[in-house]
Amino acid sequence: MANLKSLAKDTAIYGLSSIVGRFLNYLLVPLYTHVISAANGGYGIVTNLYAYVALLLVLLTFGMETTFFRFANKEDEDPDTVFSTSFAVVAGLALIFLAGILSFITPISGLMGYTEHPEYIMVMASVVALDAIQALPFCYLRYQKKAIKFASLKLLFIALNIGLNLMYFVWLGKTDVLYVFTLNLACTGIITFFFLPELARIKWKVDFRLLGRMLSYSWPVLILGIAGILNQAADKMIFPLIYPDHAQGVVELGIYGACVKVAMIMAMITQAFRYAYEPFVFAQSKNKDKNETYAIGMKYFLIFTLLAFLCVVAYLPLLKYMVGSDYWEGLRVIPIVMAAEIMMGIYFNLSFWYKLIDKTIYGAWFSLAGCAVLFAVNIIFIPHYSYMACAWGGFAGYGTAMVLSYVVGQRKNPINYPMKSMAVYVAITCLFFAIMQILPQEWPSLLRMAINTVLVVAFVGHIIYHDLPLRNLPVVGKYFR
Repeated sequence: MANLKSLAKDTAIYGLSSIVGRFLNYLLVPLYTHVISAANGGYGIVTNLYAYVALLLVLLTFGMETTFFRFANKEDEDPDTVFSTSFAVVAGLALIFLAGILSFITPISGLMGYTEHPEYIMVMASVVALDAIQALPFCYLRYQKKAIKFASLKLLFIALNIGLNLMYFVWLGKTDVLYVFTLNLACTGIITFFFLPELARIKWKVDFRLLGRMLSYSWPVLILGIAGILNQAADKMIFPLIYPDHAQGVVELGIYGACVKVAMIMAMITQAFRYAYEPFVFAQSKNKDKNETYAIGMKYFLIFTLLAFLCVVAYLPLLKYMVGSDYWEGLRVIPIVMAAEIMMGIYFNLSFWYKLIDKTIYGAWFSLAGCAVLFAVNIIFIPHYSYMACAWGGFAGYGTAMVLSYVVGQRKNPINYPMKSMAVYVAITCLFFAIMQILPQEWPSLLRMAINTVLVVAFVGHIIYHDLPLRNLPVVGKYFR
């Protein structure tokens, strides 16, 4: 129980920084979608390039984040040596990447469809390199359980980014898409300086024998990461290339990208849980009751992501104002994207069975299978169904990886998940979602949200009655005993 309380505390801190940070960052979505018209495709460019950024960050970090946690928690390894060795790999790759992009900027920008704007690629390449270099220092903060400093730096970046964007797009009244990327670069550069005290205290040593073992562990993690990020970003990268009309494809991608942002509350919860759960799991790997802890963690993850799903759907008539009205036609993708994110989170929870026995190759195969499904759905259906194919492609891809990981995991390292109880929560969520969807759209929004609120409260009541009795909670629990 003490371990779970520690996990809950860290999740709360990481979650606060992630949720508050993402919420503040969401302020940029209405800003961009109101100053950049859907018709000109500007937000499609933003969506397209940030999808490439996500993939490149996975490539440049080379699976070293998970690898660092695995080796730093081994009794016979020095954490500083593990950090400095993994940092040397990532920093070296980042600098080589940046030099390569700058050397061949003209052909690269042409291949990506930005012949007239190579500056977009140059700026984003610089952002990617700096983000990759920061990845391991952020991991070290998590390893040292410096959750507050981790959260503070994440929030500082967002505050700087929002402030500069407001100054440029609102105060100065500009609309140049280039500055979306340039301001990101400026803020990333500022945050880098805050790691200097941490890096100065490290006993730097690159252990090449250790590096060999780390690379053996990390390359399947890299493949896993590539497949995972392709499940999230591939549709946004290939959409303009597959859609019959390239110019209209950029416009459609902008609509899809803006509406997906509304659904990303699920990604916030998953990310917050991951930040706390990954070091927690590796630290618990020696405990006899670890499987029971993992099963309970899975259940509560599912419960609260389903609650978030219902809340977003319930208040979508209000949340839709986060994006400009000419983007609203894409709102129908939100429930599909959120369901896909839930399955991605479940897949992440299931993934530890192979990480803890150093068989990360399984994760690579599962993710590649899911990625293959995603690509197939997108390539076949985007020309006919536009961005709806992207939403369902992600759903099918994550679902495939999740099912494969569960089936194989129960054979290789069985964990007694409370499947019956979890199935009940899924069934209730499906029922309440169906009720919310069949409410007549001509009814006033306030009336529909009021009915939806009753359903959300009923779901919370079920949680409290069956799995989170108020008497067990700190402070308020004494009033229910």
